[in-house]
Amino acid sequence: MKYDGKFGKYGGVYVPELLIPAIEELEEAFYKFKDNKEFTKELDEYLCEFAGRPTGLYYAENLSKKLGCKIYLKREDMLHTGAHKINNTIGQGLLAKYMGKTQLIAETGAGQHGIATAVIGAKLGLDVKVFMGSKDVERQKLNVFRMELSGAEVNPVDIGSKTLKDSINEAFRYWISNLDTTHYLIGTTMGPHPYPSMVKYFQSVIGKEARKQIIEKEGKLPDTVIACVGGGSNAMGIFSGFVDDESVELIGVEAGGEGIDGLNHGATITKGTDGILHGSLSIILQNDEGQIRNTSSVSAGLDYPGVGPEHAYLHSIERARYVPITNDEALEAFELLCRTEGIIPALESSHAIAYAVKYAKKEENKNKTIIVNLSGRGDKDMFIVAKELGVEL
Repeated sequence: MKYDGKFGKYGGVYVPELLIPAIEELEEAFYKFKDNKEFTKELDEYLCEFAGRPTGLYYAENLSKKLGCKIYLKREDMLHTGAHKINNTIGQGLLAKYMGKTQLIAETGAGQHGIATAVIGAKLGLDVKVFMGSKDVERQKLNVFRMELSGAEVNPVDIGSKTLKDSINEAFRYWISNLDTTHYLIGTTMGPHPYPSMVKYFQSVIGKEARKQIIEKEGKLPDTVIACVGGGSNAMGIFSGFVDDESVELIGVEAGGEGIDGLNHGATITKGTDGILHGSLSIILQNDEGQIRNTSSVSAGLDYPGVGPEHAYLHSIERARYVPITNDEALEAFELLCRTEGIIPALESSHAIAYAVKYAKKEENKNKTIIVNLSGRGDKDMFIVAKELGVEL
């Protein structure tokens, strides 16, 4: 392979030998086409005309007055399909077409990546097969229906914790048997090289836009950038625009679930240790025997025991810090943004909002300028939130 895909000691390629030719083919295609004029022209057109870029950088005036800080929201929730996931699926879907593949497979937790893969498959004329934990199928029924409407075949995974981790395992198994025709469209910055670098590249449009927009609006860089972190794609996308600016504090917000003192959470960097999961070395949640622990979060998209290796690296060099937010805190933030700004955030994004509230309340952070990446909208979470609030729909 051309590169080792390492971020410090993290990352790399830890896959069965059978997968190496497919990984090598993907690496060669990614570095060949990412600077190809025809490819980038087509990618830019799809991002603009199909997905709806650029997204706005919205000044949340009411929330800002309430908290005593300047809060800006990067509105990835305004994209086609309702989340940042579409940026990456357009990029990888197009790459798969240039590689001559006829089928996309994907895993999904909250369903947003599955929907984004389904629609780009429909647009580009590629078959789509989605693997989704049966627990997530049940709590994200609306998104399953949306995938099927776009022609995708949704395969419930009824093993293990029946969530994102298990759907990824199934997707890898299927890929090994169908390498000639199929591209595995991984939705986040995890997996073997080149996936972490490739997903970051396709999501870096968030950071590039946000950096330009905040300078236009404020005449300076923000003090702080906050984003939720499951696998870490939306966070890596916006962090990439500011990671070289040491004056900008980068904060990733993990799923604290029912609290990090117990086992029912997904706070990987906060409570995890070094280990290998889904093809790369990163920080993961595991028991003393090295077995992957089950995770728990009210947000399906953060219900994952690993994190992208570049996040592990940024943590190790103290360039970014990672904090947990509980289910209850995320639900409070969900309601707060609805009531102060009339914006319904995804439960994943609600974790980032919740930490922004906590952060802004500290006296030393008053009057700071903060960007929160609003990675998705909360339509998909209505039934979960209603149930948590004791409301029958």
